[in-house]
Amino acid sequence: MVRLLGRSWAQSGLTFTGLRPGRRPEAACRLADPPEGPGQRSRQTPRDRQTPPHRPLSVELGGQHGGGPRRPWTARLRSALSRRSIAGQVFVLHVVIVLLLVVAAAVALVLQVRHDSSQEARNRSLAVAETFANSPGTAEALAAPDPTALLQPRAEAARKQSHVDFIVVMNTEGIRYTHPKQDRIGKKFVGNIGPALAGQPVTEEITGTIGPLVQAVVPVKDSDGKVVGLVSAGITTAHVGGYVEEQMPILFAAAATALALATAGTAVASRRLMRQTRGLGPYEMTRMYEHHDAVLHSVREGVLILSGEGRLVLANDEAQRLLGLPKDAEGRHVSELGLDSDTAGLLASGRVATDEVHLVGDRLVAVNNRPTDRDGGPRGSVATLRDSTELRALSGRAEVARERLKLLYDAGVGIGTSLDVTRTAEELAEVAVPRFADYVSVDLVNAVLNGDEPDGAVTELHRTAFNGIQKDAPLYQVGEQIRVVGSTPQARGLATGQGVVEPDLRSAPAWLEQDPERTEQVLEFGIHSLVTVPLRAGGVVMGMANFWRSGKPEPFDDDDRALAEELVARAAVSIDNARRYTREHTMAVTLQRSLLPRNLPEQTALDVAYRYLPAQAGVGGDWFDVMPLPGARVALVVGDVVGHGLHAAATMGRLRTAVHNFSTLDLPPDELLGLLDDMVSRIDQDEAAAGGSATITGATCLYAIYDPVSRRCTVARAGHPVPALVRPDGTVEFPEVPAGPPLGLGGLPFETAELVLDEGSKLVLYTDGLIEDRYRDIDIGLELLRSALAGADRSPDDTCRAVLDALLPARQSDDIALIVARTRALDADGIAEWDVPSDPAAVAEVRSSVVRQLAEWGLDDMAFTTELLLSELVTNAIRYGGEPIRVRLLRDRSLICEVFDASSTSPHLRYAATTDEGGRGLFLVAQLAERWGTRYTPEGKIIWAEQPLPQL
Repeated sequence: MVRLLGRSWAQSGLTFTGLRPGRRPEAACRLADPPEGPGQRSRQTPRDRQTPPHRPLSVELGGQHGGGPRRPWTARLRSALSRRSIAGQVFVLHVVIVLLLVVAAAVALVLQVRHDSSQEARNRSLAVAETFANSPGTAEALAAPDPTALLQPRAEAARKQSHVDFIVVMNTEGIRYTHPKQDRIGKKFVGNIGPALAGQPVTEEITGTIGPLVQAVVPVKDSDGKVVGLVSAGITTAHVGGYVEEQMPILFAAAATALALATAGTAVASRRLMRQTRGLGPYEMTRMYEHHDAVLHSVREGVLILSGEGRLVLANDEAQRLLGLPKDAEGRHVSELGLDSDTAGLLASGRVATDEVHLVGDRLVAVNNRPTDRDGGPRGSVATLRDSTELRALSGRAEVARERLKLLYDAGVGIGTSLDVTRTAEELAEVAVPRFADYVSVDLVNAVLNGDEPDGAVTELHRTAFNGIQKDAPLYQVGEQIRVVGSTPQARGLATGQGVVEPDLRSAPAWLEQDPERTEQVLEFGIHSLVTVPLRAGGVVMGMANFWRSGKPEPFDDDDRALAEELVARAAVSIDNARRYTREHTMAVTLQRSLLPRNLPEQTALDVAYRYLPAQAGVGGDWFDVMPLPGARVALVVGDVVGHGLHAAATMGRLRTAVHNFSTLDLPPDELLGLLDDMVSRIDQDEAAAGGSATITGATCLYAIYDPVSRRCTVARAGHPVPALVRPDGTVEFPEVPAGPPLGLGGLPFETAELVLDEGSKLVLYTDGLIEDRYRDIDIGLELLRSALAGADRSPDDTCRAVLDALLPARQSDDIALIVARTRALDADGIAEWDVPSDPAAVAEVRSSVVRQLAEWGLDDMAFTTELLLSELVTNAIRYGGEPIRVRLLRDRSLICEVFDASSTSPHLRYAATTDEGGRGLFLVAQLAERWGTRYTPEGKIIWAEQPLPQL
């Protein structure tokens, strides 16, 4: 309303004449109408008819008197509106006509050109095909032994002269004899040849490899009128068309020119008419002319118009009600209206004010004041008044509601940020203090903390979280067990599943029974009100949330209980999710721990320390193992299964079991990874056939075998990070180990790298969770690992500790497996080797040498058994194996006998019949040795047998 009045008088330059004191507001502001003629309908409202006649207010356009005779202002206004409406209609009409003409011309041109192009293509292709088919020699060439040799040159020459895309000659079965592309000759023609075989030419439109085209097929007849072949000619419509592209620029240029001229002409006329009407549109002026009185009477805001001298020009009904103005207020100075000095001073000053609140009687009135002479209008001001008494009360309640909504929003964002039950309970306590309560405690059933679902009645709770404005409140502290007394508000809430309000704890005897001594301390501390709400999810009660108030004197009420229930309901969902996750995580961790090695096997080749840290957010599939091998060797393996959860843990167990089984075959690392890769592929295929989606593709593995005799370490990896090698001098390197594909991809072989390790070197194997996470690149992780491993000589256990201190992230998102193995070398005094000639007589010499060596080692008690073992093994090597033959004794944790020969044939244990003369040698070996077996080398095989050393 203020903008309407201010703009109407300020921009149009309306001036008031004939203003007299005591005139009614509607009369003072009414625009003068022309005198009513005969038969004209009166425009006065019923309110006007009840007031005495008065002299109407004359309003002039231009703001100045004088000049010649003028038409009535209403006539001039209607004329301006009419001109503006016509200008807009003409402008729109011109644009529409031009656009329609352009569109019609373009459509007609495109349709015509398309029709002409198609017709031209039909005529030309048919004419060329008939001409070539009826040309002399065509029928005779079809009957020749090689029609292509005769017709291809003629067809190409005719195609180029006739400007068609192809001329194809074919037999009656549609086999091409000619074609512009040599590779198409001899192939089946694409098109309809049925009518042509019947003697009638046929033309058709198809879309071929060169685009839309028209082709004609005509018969070739011999002298008897028999169809002996077919000729087809074709041309694309794009080669016939093109006229539309030439005409479109001219059409668009003409249309743009016409549109620009029409727009410019109409814009000039419209601007001139708009300038004459001072920018006011028809709707604004019509509303001002017909309805400004009705608006002033019905608007719910008070409106005051004051002259430059501070006299009241107009006051609508609402303004009179709010200010309590006398009936003869119009025309009087504002200081004479009985208003307070502040309000009267604001209205008389004409200064700008926005929502300035003044006390008028018993009302709070918000005043907005604006001058009317900013844009050249008459001096004065317009003020609007609004009763804000009820609004202030409503705004107070709205502010409370807004704060509660914000609290609920913050609770939705801040509660449940982790899948930890305790942390989620703490988040509920942190959100509610101090915005809702002074102290908050969360008590959960013990089963919930363990991830289980509570069963039966809840009688005992565990204080899980507590937060308050002070830390010394005498309430139960975190970690205490609370036995719920049956009459307390907590017990009622647990029984009913609803929140319970105790506005005054001093007058709540049931609450006082919980712990009389403690409750007395709580009251003395100043805590006076309580809301307790059960934590429920899916009908299961998991605990209680208690909200206490001490600093605020107002007690809790039912609205507070509703808010507390909403807060707790949101927290209960998060706690239940955390409980379920805790249960699954516990199951997965239990499964994972059961599948990982609990104790490292005894061996002397390596001094091994390890660390295994499951992810905080879930259980992954990282694993490791240490496996003793024959010949005092040791195998190290570390792997990683992509993903988290039970499936990853179960998959890890399957892979670890498979590696154990494959290691018993004593295979090289590359062959073992190949077998493991095949096994993973079969598992994935079985999973896919069963309709499952949980494949293992993405698993990585590194397998290494260390021989303490030769100090050589053979390593192969399948998509796994390279190992780190710490030399005895403290230098760190990452040896080049060929990177094979992850397990399950297949198709590529695995390669090995052979490392020679000095005694005291440390081989470090790890998974990618150690060196890589979302905040750290793998290259940075490798450099951090290098720095942590370099330096002074440390034990493997100290090395593990130093590595984790340097690289363990603040929040571990992936499993970490770490193995540090310090190498040892077998003493030369514990190794004895002999070359054996391929002669049965050499067995006795070997036995004598072995007996002497055992005597040097102080193992005389094992001489007899060892002689028998070596006799059988060496005899088999001489009889069935190939040269060279070598015997080696190793004194380690056990006595190891090894016989090498160049044959790859392995002996098999069998039961000999009573009539058999042989076949009992390996049976004796199996009975005398603790373990025995065969392993293959690139040069042949080694048959070995182990005997336990006697206890000293």
